[in-house]
Amino acid sequence: MPTNFQNKAAKNGMAALVTALLLVYIVWGTTYFAIGIALQSMPPLWMNGTRFVLAGVVMLAWALWRGERLPTARQWRNAGLVGGLMVFGAMTLVMVAQSHGIGSGLMATVVTTMPMWLALWTRIGGERVPLTSWIGLGLGVGGAVLLSLEGDFSANWIGALAAFGAPLCWSLGSYASRRLDLPGPAMASAAEWLLGGALALAVAAWLEPVAGLFNASATAWMAWTYLLVFGTLIALNAYLWLLQNTTAALAGSYSFVNPAVALLVGAGIGHEQLNGWVFAALPLIAAALGMILYGPAVVRFLLSVGPSRRRACEPAP
Repeated sequence: MPTNFQNKAAKNGMAALVTALLLVYIVWGTTYFAIGIALQSMPPLWMNGTRFVLAGVVMLAWALWRGERLPTARQWRNAGLVGGLMVFGAMTLVMVAQSHGIGSGLMATVVTTMPMWLALWTRIGGERVPLTSWIGLGLGVGGAVLLSLEGDFSANWIGALAAFGAPLCWSLGSYASRRLDLPGPAMASAAEWLLGGALALAVAAWLEPVAGLFNASATAWMAWTYLLVFGTLIALNAYLWLLQNTTAALAGSYSFVNPAVALLVGAGIGHEQLNGWVFAALPLIAAALGMILYGPAVVRFLLSVGPSRRRACEPAP
């Protein structure tokens, strides 16, 4: 029989799992709204660069405290590629999209197409992709087409291109991180955030006046702080913990929840207006993610249950 210590350990483990999931579900679902608030008076590239450089410094200190080694020259180069795609490319495109009128809820919904693109890059890279994932990709494309009919997209092609380009960059960076030589998880995050943020700062110095950063409102700086502390340092580390302590499917389940949270926050607090297309697209995207994440397991279950049902229906000798 399990001891009291074992029961307590199990409860503590479940509490940690639920806490990590709630952090990823709620915090990442609200970051797009926080980005929209910050963008009202803060230059997007300066905001992105300063956020990730500072987060990278904090993560670097934590990784060194944990005893992780500094990256080799090859790993720094690889981290620069991943950070350039994810931190600079994807996050900059998110900010461009939202600064051109794409609402936070709609932006979060578009970002859920990322696993579909990741499955596609995986197949192009030579890895086997199950048939259920291809079905999911087809459903996801259908959802993306419906989303493109949403008012914010049809009225602003620059925002639409940026919105759909963001998950493309994020998926390419995610795929590259699986194939390239990188240091330990904390050190890899530190290097990617530092280099991606530094690239954003370099481009910001060229394109945006730095005075805009110092003239930002107190509300914008509060949103920036929320993005730094909760969106990056806390929620992203909670996600990394989930990847190590639970299934990839459960860790990736934030893709289903974040759009709902973002839509509720955007409509309830930000008074964002949505027409019927986004609500028609959401079920397709959810079904697509379900096929990609859980499709093979469902097929195996049905195949295993089928023979047992047939045997149960056979007459007794």
